[in-house]
Amino acid sequence: MTAPRFQSYAEFWPHYLRQHADPRTRAIHAAGTFAALALLAWGLVAGPIWLVLVAVLVGYGAAWTSHFFIEGNRPATFGHPFWSLGSDFRMAWLLLTGGLRAELEKAGVATGSS
Repeated sequence: MTAPRFQSYAEFWPHYLRQHADPRTRAIHAAGTFAALALLAWGLVAGPIWLVLVAVLVGYGAAWTSHFFIEGNRPATFGHPFWSLGSDFRMAWLLLTGGLRAELEKAGVATGSS
């Protein structure tokens, strides 16, 4: 199965949000992203450096697990790795700051419990 093609990140972002329609997926993604950032910082600042690898495994492991077992879809990372990584951070930030609901609604995602 080939990944959809997008001409710009602006086209990709709504697709990304629709791939994360279930609030549990978004919560798991955000938890994995923040845990990965904490491990990355810890590994780079205080060591041990192998925590950097653990950070990658935690971040992607949480995200991919939620796609396979909750959403039942293919992670966007496989077709658009850089846009997907940036979108992970964007979605986690918007979830944390309260701006995600509006973005989900613009993308056509039901927001009953986001």
